[in-house]
Amino acid sequence: MTKPKLTGCCLVAFLIAVLSGCFFSSPAPVPPEYVVIGIDSNPTQLDPRYAMDANSVRIAALMYNSLLQADAHSTMQADLAESWTMVDDTTYIFTLHRGVKFHDGRPLTARDVKSTYDFILDPQNRSPRRGPLTLVRSIEELGTYQLRFRLSAPFAPFLEHCTIGIVPAGSLGAASMTSSEPPPGSGPFMLDSIDPGHQIRLKANPSYWEGAPSIQGLVFNIIPDAMVRVLEFKKGTIHLLQNDIEPDLLPWIRSKTEAIVEVNQGTTFQYIGINLSHPILSQKKVRQALALAIDREVIIHHLLKDQATLATGLLSPLHWAYTGRVPLLRYQPETAKRLLDEAGFPDPDGNGPLPRFKLSYKTTNVDLRRRIAETFKDQLQKVGIELEIRTYEWGTFFSDIKKGHFHLFSLAWVGILDPDIYYSLFHSAAGPPDGENRGHYSNPAVDDLLERGRRSTDIEERKRIYGRVQMILAQDLPYIPLWWVKNVVVRKPAIRGFVPYPDGHLISLKQISLQRTPPAS
Repeated sequence: MTKPKLTGCCLVAFLIAVLSGCFFSSPAPVPPEYVVIGIDSNPTQLDPRYAMDANSVRIAALMYNSLLQADAHSTMQADLAESWTMVDDTTYIFTLHRGVKFHDGRPLTARDVKSTYDFILDPQNRSPRRGPLTLVRSIEELGTYQLRFRLSAPFAPFLEHCTIGIVPAGSLGAASMTSSEPPPGSGPFMLDSIDPGHQIRLKANPSYWEGAPSIQGLVFNIIPDAMVRVLEFKKGTIHLLQNDIEPDLLPWIRSKTEAIVEVNQGTTFQYIGINLSHPILSQKKVRQALALAIDREVIIHHLLKDQATLATGLLSPLHWAYTGRVPLLRYQPETAKRLLDEAGFPDPDGNGPLPRFKLSYKTTNVDLRRRIAETFKDQLQKVGIELEIRTYEWGTFFSDIKKGHFHLFSLAWVGILDPDIYYSLFHSAAGPPDGENRGHYSNPAVDDLLERGRRSTDIEERKRIYGRVQMILAQDLPYIPLWWVKNVVVRKPAIRGFVPYPDGHLISLKQISLQRTPPAS
């Protein structure tokens, strides 16, 4: 007799019912004027000179101010800088707000800004933010609240790199999240406590120079399991979730909780990274075959529940440098087989079990990521490629990727402002630690375009340059583009004033308020 199967929403409801009866050790209770946000992974480093993963960058931005800050439309706005002037193609002058203080009471001055950037530029400190700033020739204090940056050559995206958080002069280098606290910042929230792998608490800065937040603090509960995060939201121990939500759970959230759910087009780019130094993956036809053997539309519809759109590359249609001339990759398994044959990897037994070759694929142990990986495995098996899936907790996974220990992996890029990010990812001279070309991609034509793109200050010329870059990369496929993730926010009705950013930035938490429930009459 065939056993009945639970699918879709029925399965979700069943699992939630089962899990609701289980014991979960919730983090310590928080004061009523704190807002609790659920996140899926532990931030690896809150020091803004080292923070690179999404959760680290987003939380650090609440603790540290920078010279400039991007708004919800990715337009640069003043932050610590009261004003700034581009004197010529290589000279920028910044005048700082007076009266800004670090969380320990020290005044923030031009000396602190210079010290922060000098630290990053010192190769001995191995800051991952150093690469794009190597064109900075000198930083001069023109007074207590004014400084001048001189570049060795024109660098169009320079202002994007003025969004790095400022720390006090003399701050020591980064340490592990488990061994020490980051230096003090000047932002709307200050660090209260860190319980690595479990919780990060920030308390409101009562002396914040732009006015103290209306809430008393923020708590980030680190809960890798998506279903547990949703259960904690239903219980009221989590007040806000953003993007760390299993698509299958959204209908249940809408029907079983009082949540306000907002879905907007996002810019976060999910991709498959490739190690081009691997003898098989170094061949373009193999990479093209991999891309054509993956049915991304099926994954988006069935696993992501249409909470994403097919991507052609790094830049989404919301970006000014995006080109619509790059064709979408479509599922073409027969073409993939032909390309593998042409690359010299014939199927040894036709449709039999023997593979053409084997590759490993690394991802996190988050349930959705595992399910996507299993789908990749099934789809690649149909064209004769055996995929070994290796899952890790976030810290170990990200460490392996940064060290280049992979064949294939999947990650997402968030917070893309200037298209010069292509330089850090794909220029042949941008290998770690000076960049993030972890896959060892090298193309002299792309190198030339990327060098021209960062020198030009003409917006139309830059559009043409990066349009060409997008076309070449779509052929070379150093990354396999997957999708642009939609931005999904689930919040309690009491939270007012939260503005979702397309890239998932959390900076608007500084302006939220809690609507208190009026007492019963």
